[in-house]
Amino acid sequence: MISTLGRYKIISEIGQGAMGVVYKAVDPIIDRTVAIKTINLNLSKQELEEYEQRFHQEIKAAGRLNHPNIVTIYDVGKTDQCAYMAMEYLEGQELKDIIASGKLPPPEAVVDVIAMVADGLWFAHQQDIVHRDVKPSNIMVLKGGIAKITDFGIARLPNSAVKTMTGLILGSPRYMSPEQVIGKTIDARSDIFSLGVVLYEALTGQAPFDGDNVNAIMYATVNTTPQPPSAHNRHVPAMLDLIVAKAMAKLLEDRYQSIKEFGDDLREVRRQLDSSRPATALKASTAPPTSPTRPTPPEKLIDTSSFALAESHAKSQVKDEEPARPLSLSKTFDSFDATLRLAAATDQTEDFRDYITATQKMRAYRGKIEPGSPLAPKEDAEEPPRVVFDNPALGSTTMTIPGTSATNLVAVGAIVILLIAAVALLIALLVK
Repeated sequence: MISTLGRYKIISEIGQGAMGVVYKAVDPIIDRTVAIKTINLNLSKQELEEYEQRFHQEIKAAGRLNHPNIVTIYDVGKTDQCAYMAMEYLEGQELKDIIASGKLPPPEAVVDVIAMVADGLWFAHQQDIVHRDVKPSNIMVLKGGIAKITDFGIARLPNSAVKTMTGLILGSPRYMSPEQVIGKTIDARSDIFSLGVVLYEALTGQAPFDGDNVNAIMYATVNTTPQPPSAHNRHVPAMLDLIVAKAMAKLLEDRYQSIKEFGDDLREVRRQLDSSRPATALKASTAPPTSPTRPTPPEKLIDTSSFALAESHAKSQVKDEEPARPLSLSKTFDSFDATLRLAAATDQTEDFRDYITATQKMRAYRGKIEPGSPLAPKEDAEEPPRVVFDNPALGSTTMTIPGTSATNLVAVGAIVILLIAAVALLIALLVK
């Protein structure tokens, strides 16, 4: 292996092609890693002169191609044995190697790659530059899926396999357009045909035009129509069959008239492939931070996997709509004792001193009630009114209100005061 080429220091050999060797090298002046492709110059003097004129003209044009899908050319040079081109060093795989691996990428990925190549070729065609040698080995797929097309300006180099009447190569046999094969003048639509062949091969893993020798390949290119890609790969949608057929049309007028139309159709297919899938949930890029939570002890974890959510939700709604039930008092509830406890708990004993004293006196009375006394019960008298306390937390009790005759107004008043005070203290305790 050579150690230098011009001012470039050779690091390693990347690969070998039909025309020469590709090296990884460093430009010591600016410390930039480059790829250098060499072309052997085993030509006659006449062929060499014609080559040099065409080569430098196209290299000068290709140097103006600044596009994200076209490899950048930095420099060209020539030694006694070879001509060379220093270009952008790309880390990735040639599409040729991806196809040869036997694991075909999904149609969506193929469409993305070919659409990017179409973008690069469209930019070149706007500069009146026709690539003339579009093939998988001239398409590099970088990490991240970005595709770049390489080798602009080299397609005119001589090759003993396929020559035109002028003796100059115009493409690789399997990817040449019919007009290239028969030696007609070519234009940008020739690149469209070649890219259609690349698309076919990337989708199926098979070349649409093949044969045992160069003549058989060229005959198939001009005279045969291959099966649609979906016949070889059932994952290829019918839309791509139509696009491939139009790109590889034999007649120029039946083919895409611009490679931009080709790329636009590919992107429409991509859009339709995306729309056929359900949308995935998106995560907000500026989601607010969540506060840390303490883990729940295992013994407190609740298994909700068997919960009937719809049923429980309906029951909770019905429950929310039911009126609140009143609290009930226990049957053993003593309102006076409760009043004493509430008064002590709330430091209000002094405020209820008179009520407490009167009640204690009433409870301490053990005298006999004469039958004629207003306090004596009457046989046919209606049942005195009762006040019922119903509280689920405290239980329930019933209190009888004595008669309301004029002779017993004092007793009635005391009982009313007792009830009011008991309720007020109970509320105060609950509030606290």
